[in-house]
Amino acid sequence: MFGTYSDLVAAWKAFRGKENFAVREVACVGAPRTLLCVELGDYRAPAIAIATGIHGDERTGPIALYELVRDSLLDPRYSYRLWPCMNPTGFDRGTRGNSEGIDLNRTFGRGGSSPEAKAILTATRDHRYVLSLDLHDDLDEEGFYCYSYGDHAWAETMCAALSSDLAVDPVHTPDPEQERRELGGLSYSLAFARRGMARVGTLEAPGRLPENRRVALIRSAVLAALTAKLLTPPPL
Repeated sequence: MFGTYSDLVAAWKAFRGKENFAVREVACVGAPRTLLCVELGDYRAPAIAIATGIHGDERTGPIALYELVRDSLLDPRYSYRLWPCMNPTGFDRGTRGNSEGIDLNRTFGRGGSSPEAKAILTATRDHRYVLSLDLHDDLDEEGFYCYSYGDHAWAETMCAALSSDLAVDPVHTPDPEQERRELGGLSYSLAFARRGMARVGTLEAPGRLPENRRVALIRSAVLAALTAKLLTPPPL
């Protein structure tokens, strides 16, 4: 769908004018690039963060997130902070890392050790979310799985909703400190979990499925997470 990062930016900016929708570009200090940041919904509502595209060779999440907004599928009882592609240079190159060869999903400790992580952490410094999702592909997997931090009930509900259609692994509930040591740094989700947010999850679509099926799966997973009973907010 998106041949280049510029195509993705143009598609998101075309939404300008939608009600309760704002898109801006956040500067990556020390690097000649910016990140798209989208705010959607009524600011008084409980807030959800959804991020994707941190690995440039994983295209499912950016496409799925765009389609969820395009098709007006996100639950309007929430407000949203969206990061449509956290790794613009990797997206253009089709590489896991950015143009400097850095795996950004190890750089969210100590305020951010990459320009991209620093920009995201600075922009979210004073924000709290009832749920944070990070959308990925696992290029070697045949089944969907989820890493969940904090309250796991929403993740179990989400996976149960998907399990009738394909292989779904049990919810993974890693110890954050052990994972940090194994990764050699903080991932996007680990950084949010360490800030004490109640529900944080990394969703992994199986890379061995065709792209259109992975996109449909991630769309379904996000919608299932948003409809988990523990998350349902009162009407505005």
